Amino acid sequence: MRALISIVMTVYNREQYLAAAIESILAQTWRDFDLLIWDDGSTDSSPEIAHHYAASDQRVRVIAAKHQGIAPSIKAAFAATTGTYIGSVDSDDLLAPTALAETTAILDAHPEVGMVYTDYREIDENGQDKGLGRRCSIPYSQERLLIEFITFHFRLIRRSVYEQVGGIDEYFNAVVDYDLCLKLSEVTTVYHLQKPLYYYRRHGRNITNHKLEIRYWSSRAIAHARKRRGLEVEIKDTTL
Repeated sequence: MRALISIVMTVYNREQYLAAAIESILAQTWRDFDLLIWDDGSTDSSPEIAHHYAASDQRVRVIAAKHQGIAPSIKAAFAATTGTYIGSVDSDDLLAPTALAETTAILDAHPEVGMVYTDYREIDENGQDKGLGRRCSIPYSQERLLIEFITFHFRLIRRSVYEQVGGIDEYFNAVVDYDLCLKLSEVTTVYHLQKPLYYYRRHGRNITNHKLEIRYWSSRAIAHARKRRGLEVEIKDTTL
């Protein structure tokens, strides 16, 4: 039977945190979901951990692929799911138990909403709570999203709207989720659920630690969004 929600988790060498991330999804109060774990060519024990959970819960499926990188992996993973609503959880983060129930309730009650996102709390590598994320205090607006990635974890998206904007664009690599949110904001209503239902883990291997790369690719995503909105015409493609 097709699940209402498909959750994707892309994994590359996250054996230290993977089990906790998977268990946070399996502990959801909303039970009608499937979880696709896409292993991006891990060389540690991540595939074995993923297969362990797939063997014990029929909602979990594992696809082991060659190493491609973030953008190709998450694009392929989303394409391999069938849920009416889709979302992703990073393999080093945690989802609060009511996250799926509360975000699904918004999409069910508001057909004009194409994406709902929640607040988040930051945790350290040992899972210690470090407080509410900075972005949570910023009110949502389409214009503010052009300045800063405020739709930051957790996001549940209508598949129809995801497909309407063409889904993941592999060009953006490091900020693929920011580019996607910018595109979604241009075609649908975005709802900010002001509850911390996601736990973002800070550690030495976070992608967001690569500040220059993130800044560069964020500026590219913003430039493309401004062009789509008729605010700028020329986009000069430069290198780092």
